[in-house]
Amino acid sequence: MSNVQNSSIVLVRATDAEVLSASGVTLFADVPETGGHLTSHRSIFQPGKEGAPPHLHHEASELFFVLTGTLRVLTGDDLITLAQGDFLVVPPNTPHAFEAAGPSATEVLFVLTHAKPRFDYYRLLESVYRGETNPAELAKTSNLYDNHYVESPTWQNR
Repeated sequence: MSNVQNSSIVLVRATDAEVLSASGVTLFADVPETGGHLTSHRSIFQPGKEGAPPHLHHEASELFFVLTGTLRVLTGDDLITLAQGDFLVVPPNTPHAFEAAGPSATEVLFVLTHAKPRFDYYRLLESVYRGETNPAELAKTSNLYDNHYVESPTWQNR
Protein backbone atom coordinates (compact mmCIF):
# COMPACT_ATOMS: atom_id res chain seq x y z
CA MET A 1 0.00 0.00 0.00
CA SER A 2 1.41 3.35 -0.97
CA ASN A 3 0.54 6.06 1.49
CA VAL A 4 1.96 9.30 2.78
CA GLN A 5 2.23 9.75 6.53
CA ASN A 6 3.21 12.86 8.44
CA SER A 7 2.21 12.82 12.10
CA SER A 8 -1.55 12.42 11.70
CA ILE A 9 -1.79 12.73 7.91
CA VAL A 10 -2.63 9.56 6.01
CA LEU A 11 -3.17 9.63 2.26
CA VAL A 12 -4.17 6.54 0.30
CA ARG A 13 -4.59 7.07 -3.43
CA ALA A 14 -7.47 5.18 -5.02
CA THR A 15 -5.04 3.46 -7.36
CA ASP A 16 -2.97 2.21 -4.40
CA ALA A 17 -5.80 0.91 -2.18
CA GLU A 18 -5.95 -2.85 -1.75
CA VAL A 19 -9.07 -4.27 -3.42
CA LEU A 20 -10.56 -7.57 -2.28
CA SER A 21 -12.65 -8.34 -5.34
CA ALA A 22 -14.62 -11.40 -4.14
CA SER A 23 -15.99 -9.57 -1.10
CA GLY A 24 -16.27 -6.12 -2.70
CA VAL A 25 -14.03 -4.50 -0.06
CA THR A 26 -11.44 -1.78 -0.69
CA LEU A 27 -9.02 -1.26 2.20
CA PHE A 28 -7.99 2.34 2.91
CA ALA A 29 -6.20 2.78 6.24
CA ASP A 30 -5.90 0.55 9.27
CA VAL A 31 -5.12 1.24 12.92
CA PRO A 32 -1.31 1.06 12.56
CA GLU A 33 -1.32 3.66 9.76
CA THR A 34 -3.62 6.05 11.64
CA GLY A 35 -1.69 6.10 14.88
CA GLY A 36 -4.28 3.89 16.58
CA HIS A 37 -7.21 6.17 15.77
CA LEU A 38 -9.31 4.32 13.20
CA THR A 39 -9.65 1.80 10.42
CA SER A 40 -11.52 2.53 7.18
CA HIS A 41 -12.69 0.68 4.10
CA ARG A 42 -15.31 0.87 1.37
CA SER A 43 -17.65 -1.99 0.51
CA ILE A 44 -19.84 -2.56 -2.51
CA PHE A 45 -22.84 -4.84 -1.94
CA GLN A 46 -24.75 -6.34 -4.84
CA PRO A 47 -28.56 -6.37 -4.61
CA GLY A 48 -29.77 -8.97 -2.13
CA LYS A 49 -26.27 -9.64 -0.81
CA GLU A 50 -25.86 -9.64 2.96
CA GLY A 51 -23.00 -7.39 3.98
CA ALA A 52 -22.55 -8.74 7.49
CA PRO A 53 -24.62 -10.95 9.75
CA PRO A 54 -25.57 -9.72 13.23
CA HIS A 55 -22.51 -8.86 15.26
CA LEU A 56 -21.18 -6.28 17.67
CA HIS A 57 -17.90 -4.68 18.66
CA HIS A 58 -17.02 -4.34 22.35
CA GLU A 59 -14.55 -1.50 21.77
CA ALA A 60 -15.26 0.09 18.40
CA SER A 61 -17.90 2.48 17.15
CA GLU A 62 -18.77 1.89 13.49
CA LEU A 63 -19.60 4.73 11.12
CA PHE A 64 -21.60 4.08 7.94
CA PHE A 65 -21.79 6.62 5.11
CA VAL A 66 -23.83 5.52 2.09
CA LEU A 67 -22.15 6.66 -1.12
CA THR A 68 -24.67 5.08 -3.53
CA GLY A 69 -27.74 2.88 -3.28
CA THR A 70 -29.66 1.89 -0.16
CA LEU A 71 -28.57 -0.15 2.85
CA ARG A 72 -30.78 -2.05 5.30
CA VAL A 73 -29.23 -1.92 8.77
CA LEU A 74 -30.07 -3.69 11.99
CA THR A 75 -29.32 -1.48 15.02
CA GLY A 76 -30.17 -3.29 18.23
CA ASP A 77 -33.71 -4.54 17.56
CA ASP A 78 -34.56 -1.94 14.91
CA LEU A 79 -34.33 -2.16 11.13
CA ILE A 80 -33.61 1.06 9.30
CA THR A 81 -32.92 1.84 5.67
CA LEU A 82 -30.16 4.25 4.75
CA ALA A 83 -30.09 6.03 1.40
CA GLN A 84 -27.35 7.83 -0.50
CA GLY A 85 -25.80 10.50 1.71
CA ASP A 86 -27.12 9.05 4.98
CA PHE A 87 -24.73 8.80 7.92
CA LEU A 88 -25.00 6.41 10.87
CA VAL A 89 -22.80 5.69 13.88
CA VAL A 90 -23.35 2.45 15.78
CA PRO A 91 -21.82 2.59 19.28
CA PRO A 92 -19.92 -0.28 20.95
CA ASN A 93 -21.93 -3.26 22.21
CA THR A 94 -24.83 -2.58 19.83
CA PRO A 95 -25.82 -5.56 17.67
CA HIS A 96 -25.89 -4.60 14.00
CA ALA A 97 -26.02 -6.17 10.55
CA PHE A 98 -26.42 -4.80 7.06
CA GLU A 99 -27.24 -5.64 3.45
CA ALA A 100 -28.02 -3.96 0.14
CA ALA A 101 -31.70 -3.02 0.17
CA GLY A 102 -32.47 -1.80 -3.34
CA PRO A 103 -32.39 -2.97 -6.94
CA SER A 104 -28.86 -1.66 -7.57
CA ALA A 105 -25.44 -2.04 -5.97
CA THR A 106 -24.87 -0.19 -2.70
CA GLU A 107 -21.52 1.43 -1.90
CA VAL A 108 -20.70 2.31 1.71
CA LEU A 109 -17.75 3.97 3.41
CA PHE A 110 -17.02 2.43 6.83
CA VAL A 111 -14.90 3.91 9.60
CA LEU A 112 -14.33 2.16 12.92
CA THR A 113 -12.90 4.17 15.79
CA HIS A 114 -11.23 2.78 18.89
CA ALA A 115 -10.82 -0.29 16.73
CA LYS A 116 -8.34 -3.10 16.66
CA PRO A 117 -6.41 -3.61 13.40
CA ARG A 118 -8.92 -5.19 11.00
CA PHE A 119 -7.39 -5.55 7.55
CA ASP A 120 -6.39 -9.18 8.21
CA TYR A 121 -10.03 -9.88 9.15
CA TYR A 122 -11.15 -8.59 5.74
CA ARG A 123 -8.45 -10.68 4.05
CA LEU A 124 -9.70 -13.76 5.94
CA LEU A 125 -13.27 -12.89 4.89
CA GLU A 126 -12.05 -12.64 1.29
CA SER A 127 -10.64 -16.16 1.59
CA VAL A 128 -14.03 -17.37 2.87
CA TYR A 129 -15.79 -15.69 -0.10
CA ARG A 130 -13.39 -17.43 -2.47
CA GLY A 131 -14.18 -20.80 -0.86
CA GLU A 132 -10.58 -21.23 0.34
CA THR A 133 -11.37 -20.99 4.08
CA ASN A 134 -14.12 -22.52 6.18
CA PRO A 135 -16.47 -19.79 7.53
CA ALA A 136 -16.05 -21.28 11.02
CA GLU A 137 -12.55 -19.77 11.01
CA LEU A 138 -14.12 -16.30 11.31
CA ALA A 139 -15.70 -17.16 14.66
CA LYS A 140 -12.28 -18.11 16.04
CA THR A 141 -11.07 -14.52 15.50
CA SER A 142 -13.78 -12.73 17.53
CA ASN A 143 -11.48 -11.35 20.23
CA LEU A 144 -8.59 -10.67 17.86
CA TYR A 145 -10.66 -8.38 15.63
CA ASP A 146 -13.40 -7.35 18.12
CA ASN A 147 -16.05 -8.82 15.84
CA HIS A 148 -18.51 -10.86 17.90
CA TYR A 149 -21.36 -12.63 16.11
CA VAL A 150 -24.76 -12.62 17.84
CA GLU A 151 -28.25 -13.98 17.24
CA SER A 152 -30.98 -11.57 16.14
CA PRO A 153 -34.60 -12.66 15.67
CA THR A 154 -35.29 -9.24 14.12
CA TRP A 155 -32.66 -9.86 11.42
CA GLN A 156 -33.76 -13.47 10.87
CA ASN A 157 -37.38 -12.35 10.36
CA ARG A 158 -36.66 -9.35 8.11
